[in-house]
Amino acid sequence: MRSLENKRSDQPFVTSYLLYLLAAVSERASSEFHAHARAAGLRVPEWRVLACLADEDGAMVTRLARLSLMEQSRLTRIIDQMVERGLVSRRSDPEDRRRVRVFLTGMGRDLAHELIVDARAHEARILDALGGEDAERIKPILETLLAQLEQQD
Repeated sequence: MRSLENKRSDQPFVTSYLLYLLAAVSERASSEFHAHARAAGLRVPEWRVLACLADEDGAMVTRLARLSLMEQSRLTRIIDQMVERGLVSRRSDPEDRRRVRVFLTGMGRDLAHELIVDARAHEARILDALGGEDAERIKPILETLLAQLEQQD
């Protein structure tokens, strides 16, 4: 670890800092797609909820908060608004009535699937810009890093 620090000490801190690079790439890569989601009538947090539910319909709010990268109380307000718009519904968990699960409605499911197709095409364009072996390696590397960091929690 020390040798990596010494190698990098002659470079500016911020622009070579891993967390800055991850955030900056995410911001730049997301901005175009987020504009597309807004044009479809969704705010970014709503898009995240729809995408998460497309993978795990019936997820509990605690799970959705983790997947959508939102604080739970904020997510609860967003879900309230999405219920009012007819995009999702809430149902009690049949095994534990104290737990609430969130489900896509037909309208929410249709919108989620339409945007997921667009998101996959957007991702492909980004990976094409990276090209070759790096494009094939970046997601597995990030998945491994995320798993390692989650083990530390």
